[in-house]
Amino acid sequence: MLIGEHIHTLDPKKRLALPAKFRKELGKKVVITHGLDNCLFVYPMKEWEKVAEKLAALPMGQADTRGFGRFMLAGAVETDVDSIGRILVPDFLKEFANLKIEVAVVGVSTRVELWNEKVWQGYKQRIQKGADALAEKLGEIGVI
Repeated sequence: MLIGEHIHTLDPKKRLALPAKFRKELGKKVVITHGLDNCLFVYPMKEWEKVAEKLAALPMGQADTRGFGRFMLAGAVETDVDSIGRILVPDFLKEFANLKIEVAVVGVSTRVELWNEKVWQGYKQRIQKGADALAEKLGEIGVI
């Protein structure tokens, strides 16, 4: 399971070292794509195949589902994890997530998220402030 938060540096060649504890689970090839909340999602190939199958099964007759499928699939890039655990972040994805030098690398169960470090800190503070109310809502639907 991919969990935890790490701050890593994006080098001038747009390479980002993945945390050592994530590398084994991610494998030698990953998919990077547009994420939600202006971050990037990084999936191990097996997980990406599951996501892509679900996206392909969405009804084409609805504009929202077509748009979301395009957002995720057209923005997806397969990339290798090099021998020292780095991935190359394409320019268009780097710009989408506004990645600078400091990048928050966040494990979220079956995927990794890449965040602009300052944006991540602000997002994390907002979520922490509302955690009790969110837990209440999730409790009402039986999640926790």
